[in-house]
Amino acid sequence: MAWGFYGRNEELQSVSNIFARNRWFFAKISGRRRIGKTTLIQQALRNIGGRPVYYVQIPDSGSAGVMSAAGDALENFRIPSEKFSRPRTLAEFAKLINLLARSGYVVVLDEFQYFNRKTLSPFCSFLQAEVDELSAHADEVHGGLVVLGSIHTEMMALLQDRSAPLYNRTTDDITLSHLDVASILEILREHADVTPERLLFLWTLFEGVPKFYRDCYEQGVISANRKDLLRKIFFESSSPLRTEADNWFLHELHGRYDVVLKFVARHGGSQHNELISHIQELSGESSEQVSGYLQVLIERYGLIEKKLPIFAAPRARRTRYYLADNFLKAWLAGLANCVAALNFRPVDELIADADERLCDVEGSGFEKLVSHLYEERNRKGVSDFNLTRRIEGYWDRAGTEIDLVAINDRDSIVRFGSCKRSAENLLADIPIFDGHVKRFLEAFPIYKDWKIER
Repeated sequence: MAWGFYGRNEELQSVSNIFARNRWFFAKISGRRRIGKTTLIQQALRNIGGRPVYYVQIPDSGSAGVMSAAGDALENFRIPSEKFSRPRTLAEFAKLINLLARSGYVVVLDEFQYFNRKTLSPFCSFLQAEVDELSAHADEVHGGLVVLGSIHTEMMALLQDRSAPLYNRTTDDITLSHLDVASILEILREHADVTPERLLFLWTLFEGVPKFYRDCYEQGVISANRKDLLRKIFFESSSPLRTEADNWFLHELHGRYDVVLKFVARHGGSQHNELISHIQELSGESSEQVSGYLQVLIERYGLIEKKLPIFAAPRARRTRYYLADNFLKAWLAGLANCVAALNFRPVDELIADADERLCDVEGSGFEKLVSHLYEERNRKGVSDFNLTRRIEGYWDRAGTEIDLVAINDRDSIVRFGSCKRSAENLLADIPIFDGHVKRFLEAFPIYKDWKIER
């Protein structure tokens, strides 16, 4: 069966509606790399049909690089040079967008966040003037502009910061998150087999990034065993994801913060003081520098997330740190070292090592997957438990560890879950689980009279 378009029904309808208005639009679509922003645009254009397109992927370079990309795109999309001249400056590029929109084109600028770079920032002022003119004649303009970006905070700075030239200019704002689990199951039903083991393995590696599942499909291994898939996707010279992590986050971070990311990937759940002291030992950085790196990775890039026990105050001292992105966690904790040693050790040994490490990574991946399933099924009205708040864990200084706490305020039910990748670990947790629940209820006596489910 051929590869299809999976999930995104609401987002697809929204973008199709934007294109079908037949009047000026300025839409922003943001989301992590490979999440499917460009594919969404392509599918929406297919749905409405007949719209001319001008797509430019903005390079992380200076003005000359952008002009080169803009000129090449005119040729790639066979846009007549006698009517639309090749731009030589950022001001001319902004004017070109105006002219194309007036001629009915859907103009798409990918990696728009690079215009936040100092050398390219004047473009936003030039574009503001063109956007304001187009907005003033919106009913007469039958095309529009779509900007795509993979770093949320930089897109916010360009388009939603009050001091930014393009502040309050967009007509539409869409954020793409991961595919839901139902869409991944649809992919597996069409191209592999739906087993809990395969779902967990692939979800821990790729979560809901459609491009990665398609890579497996195109390499013919989406239905293969674990080691064959790892070999084809990561360990061969032509493997599509062998350099993905480096090209994605290390390039974007310019080589900084990697010590923090590696430590959090391999020691997920560390508390603040543990994390700071360990990274100081490894890097020699001061605690202030490490804390600064951590803050940037949390607030600007969204690569690290902070978790607190359920019901804890926001400033409680029991914060734990985790990598937010499954692919990055799997790469740093299970794959990176093995792939780096390809020239020195037999590949079969490296794949076996990587697979063993990934089994450990699947422990936290399983817990995250179960939480997602609870929340997704609840949202779709097919759950056996009516969630009234997000599922979270609970831990305290007395050694209490509850993986999942689900709250149903409407029916006064609280459900406690132990979620282990290893049967051995799960069996070991069962005899002490009631003790964990007892200490939780002592800390929150309001729930003692509720229905308790384990």
